[in-house]
Amino acid sequence: MREYYESLWERLPADLKLPEMERRRAFLVGELRDGDRVLDLGCGSGFFTQVAASAASAAPVVGADVAEAALARARAAHPDLDFRLVPFDGPLPFGDGEFTLVWSSEVIEHVADTAQWLSEVRRVLVPRGRLLLTTPDHGRLRLLIGGVERHSQPLGDHLHLYTARSLREVLGEFGFGEVTVRAAGRAPLLRRTLYARAAR
Repeated sequence: MREYYESLWERLPADLKLPEMERRRAFLVGELRDGDRVLDLGCGSGFFTQVAASAASAAPVVGADVAEAALARARAAHPDLDFRLVPFDGPLPFGDGEFTLVWSSEVIEHVADTAQWLSEVRRVLVPRGRLLLTTPDHGRLRLLIGGVERHSQPLGDHLHLYTARSLREVLGEFGFGEVTVRAAGRAPLLRRTLYARAAR
């Protein structure tokens, strides 16, 4: 899978426009606290790493990704920030309780081993540390209208489809509390993105 993501990041255009960027940025900024030690897990080109670094008032921010090609873009765009390569399917190279906040935007749907990934996210958070994540919303109406194939192609990289309920349940199963999940974007029954907050 690492080769897949390396190839993907090598092909993506430099001026890539991702969906819901302003709404996702506002979600992250609205949840940051002074002194937060932030891990941007699945940082891609480093956009949100920079957002967190600008808003998190002198606390360390680390961007991490499975693709060196993504990190090369991030380092070129934000040479003053800390970006690190993490394994696709292994433990995160960070200490227990190293971060007060883990931000992961449009990542969980790509994770092969969700159990291991969430366990590692929990491990690197301090007690009462927060997880913020976004993922596409795949409610029944969207799947009925578009079909599963539109959102999860056989050779695509979306390995899991989440609804607000299933995302709440999986976060709860892995020991996260105070879980809130809301959908935003487009008409009420065709919401495009889930925004989740949970505490360790």
